[in-house]
Amino acid sequence: MNKDSKNFSAIFVALASLFCVCLIVSNIMEIKTVDLGPLTITAGVIVFPVSYIINDCIVEVYGFAKARLVIWLAFALSLFVTLMLQAAVMLPGADSWDAQAAMERIFGGVPRIVAASFAAFICGSMVNAYVMSRMKISSRGQRFSLRAIVSTLWGETTDSLVFFPIAFGGVLTWKEIAALIVTQALLKTAYEIAALPLTLRVVSKLKAAEGEDAYDNGISYKWWKLRDV
Repeated sequence: MNKDSKNFSAIFVALASLFCVCLIVSNIMEIKTVDLGPLTITAGVIVFPVSYIINDCIVEVYGFAKARLVIWLAFALSLFVTLMLQAAVMLPGADSWDAQAAMERIFGGVPRIVAASFAAFICGSMVNAYVMSRMKISSRGQRFSLRAIVSTLWGETTDSLVFFPIAFGGVLTWKEIAALIVTQALLKTAYEIAALPLTLRVVSKLKAAEGEDAYDNGISYKWWKLRDV
């Protein structure tokens, strides 16, 4: 079925909304650390990789251009939520309000960490979408599982390479930062591998329901080309 590329189906809107929610929720959950055996991770790790899985699905079915639009939309909405939370923290509380310190600790956010998180998200998500798109063309649409794993590994590695040096450079040793980069990238890629059976079924059903199977021949991969959808 041929569709106008600027038509957004209800299914696409639902996927885009879920992608945005995953990013916003994961950023809020990042404040909590969890011990996983010998590793210490953030609670956000249970939801953030879902955004990469959705990213893969969108690129596979709808193409890079629509994935790029969704990535920037998620970035804008996440930034809006962050700014609103900062405004809420700064508002003077009522006399009965006794949780200001807790709110500041939870939602205050260190500017350096926030900046690192946003930069890492854009870079990681765009790289993930780009690799997925280019590999689909080169493989003629075959080997989805391999493409999903490789694109996630590239995306998560890029995310970690951007986030940890910006967030913790000068605070942790470079050896510790390197260990965090490798651990986070591998752990989140393992999440993708574990979810592959479900991802394969979702992609198959999406293609059948939407009548789409995008190939990004001749498109622009420039990150700021938001009009090209």
